[in-house]
Order: sequence, then C-alpha cells, then structure tokens
Amino acid sequence: MTEETMTAAPEIKAVPETMNAAFDEFMSAFETFKETNDRRLEELSKKMSADALTDEKLERINKAMDEQKRVLDHLALKKARPALGRSSVHAIDAIEHKQAFENYIRRGDESGLKEIEAKALSAGTGADGGYTVPDEVDSEIGRRLAAISPVRALATVRQVSSNVLKKPFAVDGMSTGWVAETGARAQTATPQLAELSFPVMELYAMPAATPTLLEDSAVDIEAWIAGEVDIAFAEQEGAAFINGDGTNKPTGILSYTTVADDSWSWGKLGYVATGASGAFAASGPSDTLIEAIYALKAGYRQNATILMNRQTQGQIRKFKDADGNYLWLPPSGPGQAASLMGYPVMEAEDMPDVGAGSYSIAVGDFRSGYLVVDRTGVQVLRDPYSAKPYVLFYTTKRVGGGVQNFEAIKLVKFAAS
Repeated sequence: MTEETMTAAPEIKAVPETMNAAFDEFMSAFETFKETNDRRLEELSKKMSADALTDEKLERINKAMDEQKRVLDHLALKKARPALGRSSVHAIDAIEHKQAFENYIRRGDESGLKEIEAKALSAGTGADGGYTVPDEVDSEIGRRLAAISPVRALATVRQVSSNVLKKPFAVDGMSTGWVAETGARAQTATPQLAELSFPVMELYAMPAATPTLLEDSAVDIEAWIAGEVDIAFAEQEGAAFINGDGTNKPTGILSYTTVADDSWSWGKLGYVATGASGAFAASGPSDTLIEAIYALKAGYRQNATILMNRQTQGQIRKFKDADGNYLWLPPSGPGQAASLMGYPVMEAEDMPDVGAGSYSIAVGDFRSGYLVVDRTGVQVLRDPYSAKPYVLFYTTKRVGGGVQNFEAIKLVKFAAS
C-alpha cells in the first residue's frame, strides 16, 4: 500500500471566512475524491476488489465534501440575507411602525400599534392582541426561507388573503380537426378542467426571552425574532413540502399516489424503477437517471432540477459515463449548484436515504409542478404571563402547498419494478 493511498482525507480545520476560500477547498477535495475513486476502480479491474483502505479514504473524502458544501451553503445564505431597513417614500411610516412594534415587543405597549393600524385600516389587526409584524421582519423571513428550504426556492410561490387557493387546471387541451374549405364544421370536444385545492395551514414558533434581554437597547429585536423563527419555519416547511400528509400541513411531493411511468395518469406521480431493491442497478446504474429525466416532456425537461439528499448524492458522485467522465460535477463557482448530466442538483435532507422501495430522487420542473401558498402576514402575540419570568412570542404564519402539475415531476424508485 502506498503512502499516498493511506493519506487521510481532507478535513475542514477552520471555517473559511469567504465563499471563494470555501469554494477552493471544496474543489480541492473533489480533485482528491476523483483521484481516489479512480484508484478504487483500477483496483477493482485488476483484483476484482478494492482495497479496504481505499474505500475508507473515499468515504472520508465524501463526508469532508459534504461538510465543505454545508460551509458553502451557510456562507451563501449569510451573503443573501438582506439588510434591515429601506429608504423609500414610506420611510417615515416604516420607522414609526417599527418603533411602535419595538414598544409592543419590549413592554407590551399596544397603544402605538393600535393607532397605526387604525390609521392604515390594516386587515392584519387581530382582536386577540396579535399584530402584524413590520414589513422589514416579514420580508426578511420570506427571503431567508427561500435560501434555506430548497423546495420553496424551486417552486412557484403564491400570496393569498383567504384560507384556500383553488386553481383550475386544463387536463386535456382543446380538440381540433382538419376540414375542407367548404366542409361542415362539427363541434369539437370541450377541454376538461380539474380543480386543485390548496388550503393554508398554520405554522408556528414560540421563542422566549427574559425581560432583561428585552430591556437591553443594544439588542436588535427584529433580527432576533427573524433569526429564531426562520430556522424553525424553514425546517418544518422543508419536511412538509417533501413528506407532509396534508393533515394540518402541506401535502408533500412523496405523499401522492405513485405509479410506474408507463401507467401514469393525472393525479398521480410517475416513477422509474432502478431495477434493484434498495440500490442502483449493478450494470449501468446511471441509466435510471437518464430514463427519469427523459420521462419528462421537453418543456419541463429544459427547466428540470434533480432533488436528493447528501447520502444519495454521495453514491452518485462515483458514477462515470462510457468515456470515463464523471457524471456529477461540482459547482462552477461560489453560490452555484452542483450538476448531474447537465442538470442542477439541489440537496433536500428530507428526501429519504436509499432503501428498499424508497423514492430517494425526484426530477422535474418544480416551478411548474409544485405550488407553495402563503397567506399574507406573519403574526406575533406577546405573552408575558404563561411562562414567567420569560416573555413568549407566539409567532404564526399560514402556509400550504401541493403538486399543481402531475406531469412536471418524476420520481426514481429503488426497487425491482
């Protein structure tokens, strides 16, 4: 065994301060990954088995790449966070609203908010003491969620002011026919419409703070609320958009009825099987991915994204084409997505690991295929009584979601058929 083979996989010893530095580390790890995997494949061809130390090193590099990708994602998210405050024609009103909201958060003083909400005739005023979060906080939560939750970032997002969004969808196109210049024109068939319903569900978080923290004027209360709430909301949303059962939560992509793509019909999601239970096929493992991509119609395929978790992506990194080129390619630059056969790859940790019968990969035009419905407004209810000495902030947001176009998303099933 050579000294090079036994070299430990690259590890992150310090968190890089810039995206460029993190990206350079990631690319360096990928080059080491390719060298080690090439050595493993060479050992397989010569000895019919890979050295255990080579396999162990490859897995360590794979995990190190995942950690470095997490650092890249974190830095990209940090860079994407908008600065609070805006300079606009509404600056005075915004400052006044912000100050009144601060008074409510810190001391429970509702008078300023009542006056402002009365002047603005806002629909967000609630008789139970809840008040609409100021614009700066509301918009920051929304933008940061888009960066954290991959499905929200990929899907169509609609703002509604009611409890449910009903969307008509043309299942069949309008019928046509050829006719002679003077021939009779018979009535053609009427297009068939389906009504899709997307109810909004309540998502909540209830962070707590001590009165001392609230009285400390150095604390940015709005940033604190956003920091507490956006992570909790993003985690819950991300899980629901993938696996939600539609009961008190959105209906996730994997909760719909699935059928083999050859038997697809509206209202179901089609899948392509790998041909092996709980694994890729031993021969031509990437063929299933190609089939899933080309199961999409051309209009959806050109905007397709591949959705999977890190564990699944770790297996696919080892795949090569017939010419020996790696199918998985690293991001082309900081803040960009990795690609697989030319299509962007998005990581969603709520996608299941590869297992018997699992749907571990989704391929599709998610902007056409999945709809996220947000009810306007985020509500905050200040509660200084239930958990003394802490002050609770019951923060709610109403959100729904579901598949809106069953043609635009295909799944990969890890099963024989």
